[in-house]
Amino acid sequence: MTSATTAASPAGYRSSIVIIGVLFFIFGFVTWINGPLIGFVKLAFDLDTDAKAFLVTFAFYMAYFFLALPSSLILERTGMKKGMALGLGVMAAGTVVFGTFATMRNYPACLAGLFVIGSGLSILQTASNPYISILGPIESAAARISIMGICNKVAGILSPIVMGVLVMKDVGQLEAKVAAAPTPEIKHQLLDQFAAQIYWPYMVMALILAGLAVWILRSPLPELKSSVANAAGSGGAEDRRSSVLQFPHLLLGVVCIFLYVGVEVLAADAIGTYGKSFGIPSEETTYFTAFTLAAMLLGYLIGLATIPKYLSQERGLAISAVLGIVFSVAAYLTKGYVSVGFVAALGLANALMWPAIFPLAIAGLGRFTEKGSALLIMGIAGGAIIPRVFAVYKDAYDFQLVFLAIAAPCYLYILFYSLKGHAVGRGPARSTAALA
Repeated sequence: MTSATTAASPAGYRSSIVIIGVLFFIFGFVTWINGPLIGFVKLAFDLDTDAKAFLVTFAFYMAYFFLALPSSLILERTGMKKGMALGLGVMAAGTVVFGTFATMRNYPACLAGLFVIGSGLSILQTASNPYISILGPIESAAARISIMGICNKVAGILSPIVMGVLVMKDVGQLEAKVAAAPTPEIKHQLLDQFAAQIYWPYMVMALILAGLAVWILRSPLPELKSSVANAAGSGGAEDRRSSVLQFPHLLLGVVCIFLYVGVEVLAADAIGTYGKSFGIPSEETTYFTAFTLAAMLLGYLIGLATIPKYLSQERGLAISAVLGIVFSVAAYLTKGYVSVGFVAALGLANALMWPAIFPLAIAGLGRFTEKGSALLIMGIAGGAIIPRVFAVYKDAYDFQLVFLAIAAPCYLYILFYSLKGHAVGRGPARSTAALA
């Protein structure tokens, strides 16, 4: 056990897992609501292209790129516990902005609200991901992160269902009414009524986030020192390095996170648009994100049972990457609901990736853990770039071919990182395989 865990009682360790699990549930709900939100904004704001609707994910995930490094500086001052509470408070403010301006059908202001939500999540994730990684031995971090992933994906399954019931119900009928509206005034009246339905769900979400911020501040969650807890396995190398950029396995991990999050969001948030391209009705595609996240939930349960008892983190990552390639090719070779099913199955392939990549990339960073974590969180910007590339090119070329051309190279790189990249600059004696 590391010093992080020996200082805490078993009861304190379990309570910390529960508290962080609640946080992962919350930011899972907020994150994965973006999938059905793409369909919502396209209709509510009368957008003429999918590329404009995908600005939802662009604004949300680019916040990670701009705020991750400032978040690490904030956390150095506040500590992880206060930093988590701060992140929740910022998220609450962002949900108020989005809910308010969605009712006014002000799309740029709504995108600003999503950026604020993403900024709060950037602070929260920059703190919570390394926290759960160093709460116990780094070799078993994937198992703990799998527990967090279960919390995250259960919330992700629920969020499109809640969105569908409260906001997107009968959206197909509304689309027909809007298209058949005899005057622009009647059309705008219909869209105003539709957009207003999202106000109270977001206001309730804001109250919950604000309440959680207060709860975290008053919780018994211990403050961890990453420089002590994450030095094991580095052979003291971190003491001889003057910059976080001198860890090649971390830099390769940032690229890996960028590509992984890109294909994760592509499979979860773009699956509705993918299904609509086959002519599947909007009433059905609204719930497709839940199918991808259900597959991810299954993957997390498998990871929890097998890592590190039967599989090392890097081996689990390699198997996941191969599955990603296989499912991507299968989605291209099939049509309709079967093809959509293979896209949803990418959730199974993606499930073990974050739990494996993150601890492999921060292993042995010592006093550079916060900055290394921030660089990895910046990589979440892949969720902004890669799905938008799909949205831009899917109308100009065969959308299935575009999907494959984007996904397959990403999974190939992830396979490289699992086999070689995670050990670059660390040496075989320092890899987590040697420690497992």
